[in-house]
Amino acid sequence: MFTLPGLLDTEDVATALKGMGVDDPAEATLEAIGYPSGSPATAALYRLRGDGWSLFCKVLQHVKHWPGLAFMPPEAGAEFAEQFPWRSELELWDPPVVAALPAGLRVPVLHRLVELPDDRVAVWMEDVPAVPTCWELDRFVRAAYLLGRWNARSSTPELLDASTLPPGFALRMYAEQAVAGRGLEPLANDDLWAHPWLREHGRLREDLRVLGTQIPEMLARLDTYVQCMPHGDASPQNLLVPADDPDTFVVIDISFRSPHALGFDLGQLLVGLTHAGQIPAATMPSIAAAIGPAYLRGLHEEGITDQDAAVRDAFATSVLLRSGFDGFLYDLLDDPTEDNERAFADRVVMAGALVELYRSR
Repeated sequence: MFTLPGLLDTEDVATALKGMGVDDPAEATLEAIGYPSGSPATAALYRLRGDGWSLFCKVLQHVKHWPGLAFMPPEAGAEFAEQFPWRSELELWDPPVVAALPAGLRVPVLHRLVELPDDRVAVWMEDVPAVPTCWELDRFVRAAYLLGRWNARSSTPELLDASTLPPGFALRMYAEQAVAGRGLEPLANDDLWAHPWLREHGRLREDLRVLGTQIPEMLARLDTYVQCMPHGDASPQNLLVPADDPDTFVVIDISFRSPHALGFDLGQLLVGLTHAGQIPAATMPSIAAAIGPAYLRGLHEEGITDQDAAVRDAFATSVLLRSGFDGFLYDLLDDPTEDNERAFADRVVMAGALVELYRSR
């Protein structure tokens, strides 16, 4: 038999599995899944396998449990822990959210939620047999089109009024905390930018510093546009391609769940695989040129035909705020291997591409 140490005891797991139709879990094996540690609300990921079946478990946690709080100033950390909506991923299965999905997008089957002690919850769901597919340009285009349709359907008063947070709240919190600390402060450090990997990029540094002074204006402008309840982290990694239906995307790991301007969701679609080191940043301009029109086509199909300029601005502005200032891998500067230099250089290219996207919006 198995256990989730410290989170679920054997009886809890067996009860949960019986509710999913698994009568004899004795031969099941539990696998811990490694994951990037940057998600404050993610405590653990597991896959449970039996004879001919498997289930996926994600354990969500209150941000007070997140190790990253120790690296934040105490006052900022306390505010972050208090405000971060750690249960927001569960909104993925809310009936109005599911009803807004167009054909071609679906959510994984939710089998059971198990409330755990001390503000944690285990989410037992379908283990989607996703194909390890390469994201060619046509897949980006289809994803952008479907996101446009979904975002349009998620701009209704019913969905917007369900949020207790004001427009742009999540992006504003990110800009005022993460971008200020991880982005603007390093950009102001002359010694850091004297490093050989950075000293030839003074123009990019200056561009970002100037744009940094405009962040309050950017945030205010985004709040004036038509809002929707976005996916919030619509990177390719969170749009699974199931092996049995490769024309469909299975949506997982929603985030940034406050109203945001139409176009916001294109940002993570653009940068997600570059962040993961899976595609070079040099491909970003061609991807951006393809997904923008596809997203607008999705909006138009749902009846939103008069917001094209605002959407282009919201896409370029929000992705710059979320990934343009603080995407540099400064921690690699102390380990000057060839692989690290290439990874660092790619993030420099990414920042430059996002600045140029903003300028051309």
